[in-house]
Amino acid sequence: MSKGNNIKNMGQGKLITTGIVVFVALIAILIFSNATFLTIEAGERGVLFKRFGGGLDKENIYNPGFHVIAPWNIMYVYDIREQQVDEDMSVLSSNGLNIKVDVTVRVNPNYANIGDLHEKFGPQYIERLVRPEIRSSVREMIGQFTPEELYSTKRNEVQALIQTDLEKNLGSNFVDLKATLIRDIALPDKVREAIETKIEAEQSALKYDYILQQERKEAERKIIEAEAKAESNRILSASLTDKILQDKGIEATLELAKSGNAKIVIVGGEGSNGLPLILGGN
Repeated sequence: MSKGNNIKNMGQGKLITTGIVVFVALIAILIFSNATFLTIEAGERGVLFKRFGGGLDKENIYNPGFHVIAPWNIMYVYDIREQQVDEDMSVLSSNGLNIKVDVTVRVNPNYANIGDLHEKFGPQYIERLVRPEIRSSVREMIGQFTPEELYSTKRNEVQALIQTDLEKNLGSNFVDLKATLIRDIALPDKVREAIETKIEAEQSALKYDYILQQERKEAERKIIEAEAKAESNRILSASLTDKILQDKGIEATLELAKSGNAKIVIVGGEGSNGLPLILGGN
């Protein structure tokens, strides 16, 4: 009886052991199937953390495709597509006026340096790095200009300055800046109206100056024309001697004498400076 119980107990023990082994094997299969097979999609890159093999592997960046990793390692996958970051903020101009600015930047991680980016900032690099840098750069650059400059003439210059500053600061932290755009600069209504009034007055003054310039040019033209005529008359008068006048008078008298009416032509008439006289005629 005791021997039969022992055999029975041994059989139950084997079943329990087999069950435990099967259960552990199933758990292991589930763990390995989820942890060791990984697909990185298009537009993504991976960086591997080796728990027992030197920590973060910054030298090897994993490209899109199917990968097999040890279950105790961790693959961090980064979206490397270009991302748009919008920032609405209030900043101070050079004279201390509060100005609202809407800025958009387009960025993406530097493909070859995902490991360095992960080590310094992690997957939340947009919130930890990009946004703070945008705010800092916008405040610094806009603080160099007056509201009037920002509203009228310096907007593109400010945008270029922010672009240059962000390129340097983000680039040194493994993020590529593609574009910077100032969507809007909003001034207080009273300030904006005062600037618009001043601009309108300046435009009117420019228009009036243009009209005056045109009038001056027209006056100068008339003076030049009158001086030219006076000079022409002076030259003509200086060239008309008594002899020339007499010759011209004779020519004119002879032409008149050719008309059909009867006339008496007296050459060298007294009191006529020697010019012909015409007497009579029907």
